[in-house]
Amino acid sequence: MPAQASAPSQPPSMASPEAQETGAAPAEENQADTGPEKTGAPASPYRKSWLVRHFSLLLRRDRQAQKAGQLFSGLLALNVVFLGGAFVCSMIFNNVAVTLADVWILLAALKALSLLWLLYYAACTARHPHAVLFRDPHAGSIWARGSLLLFGSCAICLNIFRVGYDVSHSHCKSQLELIFPVIEILFISAQTWVLWKHCKDCVQVQTNFTRCGLMLTLATNLLLWVLAVTNDSMHREIKAELNALVENFSDNDTSACLCLNATACEVFQKGYLMLYPFSTEYCLICCAVLFVMWKNVGRRLAPHRGARPGMPPFHLHGAIFGPLLGLLALVAGVCVFVLFQIEASGPAIARQYFVLYYAFYVAVLPAMSLACLAGTAIHGLEERELDTLKNPTRSLDVVLLMGAALGQMGIAYFSIVAIVATRPHELLNRLILAYSLLLILQHMVQNLFIIEGLHRRPLWETAPEGPAGKPQAELPRRGSLLELGQDLRRASRAYIHSYSHLNWKRRALKEISLFLILCNLTLWMMPAFGIHPEFENGLEKDFYGYRTWFTIVNFGLPLGVFYRMHSVGGLVEVYLEA
Repeated sequence: MPAQASAPSQPPSMASPEAQETGAAPAEENQADTGPEKTGAPASPYRKSWLVRHFSLLLRRDRQAQKAGQLFSGLLALNVVFLGGAFVCSMIFNNVAVTLADVWILLAALKALSLLWLLYYAACTARHPHAVLFRDPHAGSIWARGSLLLFGSCAICLNIFRVGYDVSHSHCKSQLELIFPVIEILFISAQTWVLWKHCKDCVQVQTNFTRCGLMLTLATNLLLWVLAVTNDSMHREIKAELNALVENFSDNDTSACLCLNATACEVFQKGYLMLYPFSTEYCLICCAVLFVMWKNVGRRLAPHRGARPGMPPFHLHGAIFGPLLGLLALVAGVCVFVLFQIEASGPAIARQYFVLYYAFYVAVLPAMSLACLAGTAIHGLEERELDTLKNPTRSLDVVLLMGAALGQMGIAYFSIVAIVATRPHELLNRLILAYSLLLILQHMVQNLFIIEGLHRRPLWETAPEGPAGKPQAELPRRGSLLELGQDLRRASRAYIHSYSHLNWKRRALKEISLFLILCNLTLWMMPAFGIHPEFENGLEKDFYGYRTWFTIVNFGLPLGVFYRMHSVGGLVEVYLEA
C-alpha cells in the first residue's frame, strides 16, 4: 500500500515548472495522465504573460513620455533663466551696452507669453471634458492661497504706485516706461486668478504644452525675483531726488528730475518703498505653486486617495500657557514695531530704538529655540508611526522650509563677519551679534521640529486594527452605504474619544505649536510691514558697500518673510495632527 500510494504522486512533481523549463522526458511521456494538472497550474501563467508584458510595456512607455515631457520643459525653463540672468548680470556689470530698459523689454515679452498661456489654460485646457479628472488634496493649502492673494494685491498696488510716480515725472521721463508696470499688473492679476482656481489640478490632456507653459511662467517669476533683488535704480532715484530737494532749499542748481506735485510724490515714494518686499515675496510663492502644478501634470490619483479625510477643526483643547506666552510676545512685538515705525518716520533713527528692536529679538528667539527642542524631544517619545507614503506636496514643503531659512541665515552670517571685523565691543553691535547667532540656532531647531511633526501619521489617518489586533495595510472596500455610515460613526467616536483623553505629550505639543505660531506671526509682521533695521543701522552697509548690502538684504529678507509664513502653515498642521 505505501508503494501504491506513492506512485500517483510522481507525475505531478514532474509537471512542475522546473521540469518544464529543463524539458524532462518523463513529463512528456505522461502527457495524457497529467494534462489537467499542466493546464491548470503551470501553463496558465505563461499564457497570461503576454498580456502582462503588453500592458507593462504601455505603462513603461507612458512613464517615459512623462519623463521626456518633464525633461524638455525643465530645459526650457533653464534656458530662459540663463538668458534672463545673463541680461541682468550684463546690466549690473556693463550698464552701457545692456541697460535696464533692455531687461524690461525681455521681461515684458516673457510676461506677455506667460499671460497668453495662462488665459489659454483657463479658457481651453481646463475646460476640456477629460482635462482635470483628479485634484491633489494636499496642494493649494489655505495659507498658500491666502498668501498668493495678499501678496498679489500688494504687488499690484506697488505697480500702481510706480505708475503714479512715473506720471508725476512725465516731463522728464519717457512715456514708454509706463507700459512696463501696466503689463505687470495684467500679468499678476491673471496669474493670481489662475493659480487660485487651478492650483490643485492634475491635468491629463495637452500635458507637454501645459508643462512648458508652467515652466515658462515659473522662469518668468524667477527672473522677476532676481531683478527685484539686484535692481536698486528706483531707490537710488528717490534718494537722488531727496538730495536734490535739499540742494534746492540751499539755492543750489541741480539737474535731477523733480516731481511736479511734492505731496503726491511723497505718497508714491513711501508706498513703493513699503510694498517693495511684497513683490519679491509674491514671485517666490508663485514659483512654489507653479512647481507643484508642474509635478501634478499627468498624475493619476487612486480613488481612495482622491478625497482626503477631513481635518479636525482648530480648537484649543485646553491649551493655556502656549497661547498666553505667544500673545505676550505678540503684544510686545507690536509695541516695539509701532515705536520703531514712529521713530523711522523722522529724519533719523535714534540709537536706543535699534537697541530696543534687537533686544526684543534676543529675548524671544531663545524661548522659541527651547520650545522647539522640547517639541522635538517629545516627538521622539511618541507612539505615532512615521508617515512614509510618497507625498510631493510635503516633500516640497520640506524643501521650501529648508531653502527659505537660508535667507535670514545668510544675512546673519554676513552681519557676524562685519561686526567681528569692526567694532564688536559696542552695546548695539553685541546685540546684533547675539541676534544673529540666536537667529541661526532658532531656524535650525524649528526646522527639525516642523519636519519631524509633518512626517508623523495624523490621528485621523491611523490604520485600523484587524481582528488579531494588528494594523491593516488599507481599508477594506465598503459594500453598501449602510456600512460606510457605520464606519464613519465609528471613526467619529474614536476621534472624539482620543481628543477627550489628551495625554501629556499631545498637550505639550499643542502648547508648543500654538506658542510658536504666534511668535512666528510676530516675527513675520515686523520685517514684512516695516522699515528694515538690517539696512538702516548702517554697520553692514558701511562695511560691504551700498550696492552689495542692498543685494544681500533684498535676497535674504523676502526669503525670511516667506520662511515665517511657511512655518506658520507647517506649525498649524503639526498642531492639528498632534
